[in-house]
Formats: sequence, C-alpha cells, structure tokens
Amino acid sequence: MKKYGITLLAAIMIFSSCENDSNKEDSPELVVNENVATFKEIGSITIGGAGAAEISAYDEVSKKLFTVNNSNTNRIDVIDLSNPSSPVFLTSIDLTPFNGASNSVATYNGKLAVALEAKPNKQDAGKVVVFDTANYSVIKEITVGALPDMITFSPDGNYIMTANEGEPNDTYSIDPDGSVSIIAVNNNYAVTTLNFGSFSSQLSTLKTKGFRIASPTNNFASDIEPEYITISADSKTAWVTLQENNGVAKIDLATKTITNVFPLGYKDYNLAENAIDISDKDGGVLANTWKAKGMFQPDAISSFEINKIPYFVTANEGDAREYSAFVDVKRISSSSVILDPIAFPNAAALKVEASMGRLNINTKMGDTDGDGDFDELVSFGARSFSIWNGNTGEMVFDSKNELDKKAQEFGVYDDTRSDDKSVEPESVVVTKMGDKTILFVGLERVDAVMVYDVTNPAAPKFLQTFKTGDAPEGLLFIPASKSPTKRSLVVVSSEGDGVVKIFQPDLN
Repeated sequence: MKKYGITLLAAIMIFSSCENDSNKEDSPELVVNENVATFKEIGSITIGGAGAAEISAYDEVSKKLFTVNNSNTNRIDVIDLSNPSSPVFLTSIDLTPFNGASNSVATYNGKLAVALEAKPNKQDAGKVVVFDTANYSVIKEITVGALPDMITFSPDGNYIMTANEGEPNDTYSIDPDGSVSIIAVNNNYAVTTLNFGSFSSQLSTLKTKGFRIASPTNNFASDIEPEYITISADSKTAWVTLQENNGVAKIDLATKTITNVFPLGYKDYNLAENAIDISDKDGGVLANTWKAKGMFQPDAISSFEINKIPYFVTANEGDAREYSAFVDVKRISSSSVILDPIAFPNAAALKVEASMGRLNINTKMGDTDGDGDFDELVSFGARSFSIWNGNTGEMVFDSKNELDKKAQEFGVYDDTRSDDKSVEPESVVVTKMGDKTILFVGLERVDAVMVYDVTNPAAPKFLQTFKTGDAPEGLLFIPASKSPTKRSLVVVSSEGDGVVKIFQPDLN
C-alpha cells in the first residue's frame, strides 16, 4: 500500500466545534490544506467474515482503533492505527464475562465505552461497560435500557448516551420501552434513563405528520425505538432518531428531559425530482414518478452548526417490522394488498411486477377512510439524506433521488435492490475541514461513501464517491488534530466482509 507523506501546507491551528465521538473536547483543529474531494484508500485490515467489522471508535491517546466484532464471536478487536497505511491487529477484549452482545463503541480521552444488549433475552436491561484504553481494565459497569443499539460520548466527555431500541420478542409477549440513557461520567457514572410515555397524549397530532405507532398493543412508550444519537458541539443538546416511528427526538442534557418529538412526514415520489426505480423486474434501472410516499425513517444522524443555527442530517434508510406476531410489510403485488379503485383506477396494471408490484409498502398505513383498501401507498425509507433545522425539526434540504443517480454514474448501483430501499443510506458524519463543513454518507447496498460540502445547508454540493468494503456500517472521521499522521482520515467498518478501510484526501 502506498504511503502518503505528512507534509503540511499552510497549516494553522484554530479551535473548532467539529463533532467526533473520540477524545479531548479542547483539542484544536489542525487545518491542513487538503483537497476534500479526493479521499483515497491508504490502508485496510480484515478482522473476520460477515459481522466482523460493525462499528469502530478511535482513541487519540493510545492511537488505537476499537472495532465491534460479532462474527461468531463476542469481542472488541483492538487495532494499532499509529500507521494508518498499515494497521495492525493487537488483541481482543473478550465480552463473554459481561453476559451481553456488543452493538456499539465510543471513546473519549483514554476511555472506551461499549454498549451491550442482554443475553439471552435482549428485552432485559442492557449495560454499558467502560474500559481503560491503555490496559483494557474495567472502569465501570452501568445498567441502561433494553437493547442499547448505539453509544456516544458528548464532545466535552461529561456524558455517555445510549439509544436503547427496546425491540419486542418475536411474539410481542414482552415489548420493553424504547429509551435513552444519559450517564454522568463525572458523577460516578450516575445514569438517567428516559422513556417517551409523556408524549403519548400528542399521538393524534404526530400521526397527522407521518409519525408511526403500530404494534399489537399500540403502546406508545414501548413502540418507540431509538436508533442513533448525535450531540451538539456545546454538549447541551442531543437529537435521537426514532427510525421505526419516522421521527427524531430532541433532548436537553442539562435538565435530562426530552423536549420535542419531531415527526418527519413523507417524501412524495409523484414529483419529478424524486423519480426512482422501484422494480428489480423491469429490465433495467428505470426511474419514474409514482403515486406513492416514503417515510424518511432515518438510521444514523449527525449534527452541526452554521451561523449559530443548529442542524442535524439524517441517513434515510427505512425499516419495517417483521415478527411472528406482527408484520407491517408486503409487496404491492400481494393479493391481500387491495388498491382503492378511485385512487388507483389502473390498479391491475400497477400491481404488475415490472410496474409497482415489487415495491414493499407499510400495510398498517394508507387506508385513510377505513374501508379496508389502500387509498395511499407508503413505503419504507426515502433513499436520501436530509438536513433539518435542529430547533424546529423543519426540513432544510433533501437529496431527492441524487444518491441513486450518483451511484449509477459511479457504476455501483445494484438494480436488485431497486424494489427495497435502493442504495440504503446507513450512516452520516458531518465535520469541519478547513473553512468547509463536510458530510460523509455511507451507502450500505452499494458499498460506497459519498462526500458533500454542506457549508450552505440549503444547497449541498456533491464532491466525490469512494468505494468501501461490503456493506459499510460504521463511518468514523478522525480530524487532522487527532490523527496519527496529522492528516484527516475516514475509517469505514464494513460488516459484510469484516474489513476496516482507512481513507485520506490528497493535499492541494
């Protein structure tokens, strides 16, 4: 692998509010004269097969990368990243003694926090285990809500937060509350776990704006499923995606309260700017407009600030519920999906597989008049990234159908996924690079990352696409100030093939 030098052109030191889960809040941003549109692979390491490389976190103190490895094992792999061109496996942290399976990791200034779902029943309370990154000794174990699926440190290191998804068991006989845990690091790791029951009185209003509650019990608190968290640079505010519910929650960290739940609404596929291919049986990539909507249903989320206005960006992946006791997804071609003859006078033609028949829709939504047929068709995900106002939850920008188009231009679009969430935006990270605010979007189904300049949140500019391993899951930006090479790095962990790849931009 070719090694890149560490020559710095016009490097200066400034303080920045760049978001990153790892290490010291007061590390100044090292501004390097880098070309933000030229990220190239400089190193990689394979740590196993499928499921081996899910989420990674970097510790600036030890120059180590910590990667979740669930490939027929239960451990955190430790990788020496002091030379990113040649990463070296060091050891593994065995998680078996903690009676849990790892889902996510985060680091801050010599601490590694691991989110563990309970075993054998993930409906039980989960836990967070904090390790010392130098010797892997346990600093603290903390009980959190059920199924902690994502973990992060606040930028100042004072808080650890987990998104506790609270998924039901297969029969829905147990459905724990979805929740968010806030751990006060400097208060002996005292934990506050918040659920969403207090918002149940707002359900009728939320539903009119696309919020989704649907289960055998329709219990609001247990139906909520927090997925991913981002925290503002001043460590005062957090935003949490509620993927299955098509919403985002806002949390005040000082008061430890959920202050808002933002319903995200729908994407209209009947608009020319949103034209997409929804069939894998139509003989090619054929984008058209359709009388259908898409829930945004974001997975990952990242936040930033421009001109003192907070924003968050979402990866609009989409997700259905499929359990033995409850299923909310079927293809339009299914005989049980009956289209309203007034709304869809050409229903027979639409149900053909080469038309709309292959599209998966939500079967618990769309019967607006309660007569048993579908007056609207609502699909999962929006095949895009979106930027939202962090104060109001109002949309500022949506990438429409550009991710699909750029994937086709790059030669990686997979037509077999056209019927099912397409490129599948999985991860997003926003950061500062020099005087620009840069967005990275991980696309799980085309094995790629797209790069955008979002300095103007209302008008992002596409910069680049680069290839990753199979099914990129974890996306990590290491700023030059914290990088072992004093150059900006992007680390991509791919769960499909267990490969961790490191990317670096060229110098100008």
